[in-house]
Amino acid sequence: MPYWLMKSEPDELSIHDLQRLGQTCWDGVRNYQARNFMRSMQAGEQLFFYHSSCPEPGIAGIARIIRAAYPDPSALDSASPYFDAKASSEKNPWSAVDVAFVETFKQLIPLAELKAQSALLELPLVHKGSRLSVMPVSAEEWAAILALR
Repeated sequence: MPYWLMKSEPDELSIHDLQRLGQTCWDGVRNYQARNFMRSMQAGEQLFFYHSSCPEPGIAGIARIIRAAYPDPSALDSASPYFDAKASSEKNPWSAVDVAFVETFKQLIPLAELKAQSALLELPLVHKGSRLSVMPVSAEEWAAILALR
């Protein structure tokens, strides 16, 4: 079963927000490669929840895909920051998935610690300039990250 890493700015949606909500729609992804990764996700697959664009970025916990990709409703909502004027209900190029809370880590696993792990050298997250908000994680990488918590 594939594993994933998905980034969110904690002031928009944090692992604690997801814990409180239980589940939510993961929308607003506006990168084609990240969108394509989302389109390959299936219910039951797990993901690392990564806090990005904050004072200490890192992996904050685990969530699970509970609904496979569907047209992103935020693309059609003119009040949303993710509104896409070119999208329509007939032709929406963007996708969303629904995720559910699984676990919050006792301590955030910081990006610096992830970069120091030889088992994670191929993980796009640790490469300079990698800005993808959604990426696959191999089973070996998943196990190496779990061992850090």
